[in-house]
Amino acid sequence: MPDRNTEFGKFGAQGIKGYEAAARQLDALVEFIATPVTQRRGMLARLHYLTRSERAKAAARAAGLNVTDRTLKRWAEGKASPSKKSLAQLEAAYLQVRRHNVARHLLQRLKKDGRGTRVEFHPLNQSQVNRPHVREVSFRTLNVRNWDRMVDAWAANDDDAMDAAWFDDITADLGSDYGAYEYVMNIGFAA
Repeated sequence: MPDRNTEFGKFGAQGIKGYEAAARQLDALVEFIATPVTQRRGMLARLHYLTRSERAKAAARAAGLNVTDRTLKRWAEGKASPSKKSLAQLEAAYLQVRRHNVARHLLQRLKKDGRGTRVEFHPLNQSQVNRPHVREVSFRTLNVRNWDRMVDAWAANDDDAMDAAWFDDITADLGSDYGAYEYVMNIGFAA
């Protein structure tokens, strides 16, 4: 039964949750601002993205950016510098708003008019596991057509929903072997 690996790594296996690998790949498909938020240029780019309209400001506030408009203006003008806590809020709000804004476009790219996207499943690393405990897991590929729940959960940054979508929508078509891909080394796909 999948999602029952309560002691993952007990015998030396290495890997990450499959949905985490998929979320990393989705992040890689989105063009985020490359300059770190700790540098002025990166901070200003995120600030501009989150304050370019009233709708963007409302989305930033809903995403957890809890500073006044006056403070945002002082940051933009260079009259004040945000604290580490405020920088963390700015980064978290930017990521959430950006994911929400690109989710619909990303979903279209992944679905490809019903053709779906070819996904590569790189199994967990069992090189440190003693032979009697090694599970037979191999590299697999699968054409995934149903991305709705995964992309929605990714946009909302909801780990539980991504985990459920991983099992119900992404790996379910692997047949009875789908539980073996709860943990993987990597997931590969491009859209």
